[in-house]
Amino acid sequence: MKHFFTLIAASLLLTSFSVTGSIDEIITALKAGNASQIAKYFDNTVEITLPDKSNSYSKSQGEMILKDFFSNAPVKSFEVIHKGENAGSQYCIGTLVTANGTYRTTVFMKQKGDRQMVQEIRFESK
Repeated sequence: MKHFFTLIAASLLLTSFSVTGSIDEIITALKAGNASQIAKYFDNTVEITLPDKSNSYSKSQGEMILKDFFSNAPVKSFEVIHKGENAGSQYCIGTLVTANGTYRTTVFMKQKGDRQMVQEIRFESK
């Protein structure tokens, strides 16, 4: 019984120090074409690159840009080509298939406090 409580206490301690937000949550949102879910992880400003424009946007502007992109190009699928970590940052490269075409998609996240925040997201026509 003592071992059980030690195990519970250790897992709670580890959970309290875990990083909030991960590239896997962004991948899930990309698969669903869910701009609001992605925007939850935007930093104060986010760099968004689309085939016809590229700019730095506020959180709310970035969410509107993504919503517009996904409404004009409904997502059919997203497949991860590569993902990884480097010095506390996370990234993902994948293929986003939409009703309007296929895009090489890259997401960069950076550690800010106890959260991973999206710094940049790119959609490049294939």
